[in-house]
Amino acid sequence: MRILLVEDDANQLEPLHAALSQAGHIVDGVVDGAIAQWMLSQRDYDLLILDWMLPKVSGLSLCQQYRHSGKTSPVLILTAKDAVCDRISGLDAGADDYLVKPADIFELLARVRALGRRSPLWQGEALQVQDLTLHLSTLMLEREGQTVQLSAREFQLLEYLMRHPQQVLSRNQIEQALWEWGDEPESNAITALVRRLRQRLQAVGIPNWLETIYGMGYCLNPDVQS
Repeated sequence: MRILLVEDDANQLEPLHAALSQAGHIVDGVVDGAIAQWMLSQRDYDLLILDWMLPKVSGLSLCQQYRHSGKTSPVLILTAKDAVCDRISGLDAGADDYLVKPADIFELLARVRALGRRSPLWQGEALQVQDLTLHLSTLMLEREGQTVQLSAREFQLLEYLMRHPQQVLSRNQIEQALWEWGDEPESNAITALVRRLRQRLQAVGIPNWLETIYGMGYCLNPDVQS
């Protein structure tokens, strides 16, 4: 999932960002509500995680604006406010869930998984293309009894390809889909990532499924001859 994480405390933003990224999510992390407001006008997100108390625009206001714009992706509010009336205010603003800070990382990840099931992209706990299975919660690739553990970035690329099988995806599309806001990949990053993913696919016997379409991009094609 692509997640917008808005938290003005760097001591909390950094570990949350790291944990979500290691779980395979693509995370745009920002520190104030005005930047988040602009980003919501530029990109679609599968999940929003908003601190309540933010500089310039509060998380509560962001949530209200997001809902008024017609967007339906789940919203999780993070806040030190733990009174019942505060929780009611957050939920009435359009939030789907509410977590009191300091947030336990494992509980946060569990709530993110639960909210992810509400995403239009949700297809169950695994993606399947023919006999190739990608387990979303463990970042594990499986085929014919063989399993391979993927890195977070390898998982993100394969997930993107498996959600668009037999479609040619340009380098620019891959860059926009996988890299976080403000994080520009090095010139050879995509080439190196594709090479590593082919090695993982080799371990389950299908390196040729990941095709390079010269001058155009890359394609996951299960019908290619091995």
